[in-house]
Amino acid sequence: VQLVESGGGSVQAGGSLRLSCAASGSISNRHCMGWFRQAPGKGRERVALLNPDGRTKYADSVKGRFTISQDNALHLQMNNLKPEDTAKYYCATVGRKYGACIGDEIDWGQGTQVTVSS
Repeated sequence: VQLVESGGGSVQAGGSLRLSCAASGSISNRHCMGWFRQAPGKGRERVALLNPDGRTKYADSVKGRFTISQDNALHLQMNNLKPEDTAKYYCATVGRKYGACIGDEIDWGQGTQVTVSS
C-alpha cells in the first residue's frame, strides 16, 4: 500500500490545517490508521489513531485540538495550532493487537511538513 500525505503548510499560531492521506491499494480493515509526527532532533510521536471499530486515540498534547477521520482518505483536522506542533507529519497503517491499535506500523507515507509560527 502506498500512502501519500497532503495539506501541510505554514500557518500562524492559532490557525488551522487539514492533512489528508490517500492510499493506493486496499487497506485491510484489520489495520488501524494513524498520524505521526517528528520534529527536528526529536523522536517520532504518535499523534492520533483510528481503529476500524471507530475508536480514536490522541496524544495528550493534541487532545481537543486535533481530530482524525476517514472517508475516502484519512484526515487530520488540526485547530488552534501551536509552534510546538511544528513537525513533519506522516500517516501510517498500524497493526491491531487484542482489538487495539498497539501493533507495529506497517506502511508509511513520505510525510508533509507543518510549520507553525508564533
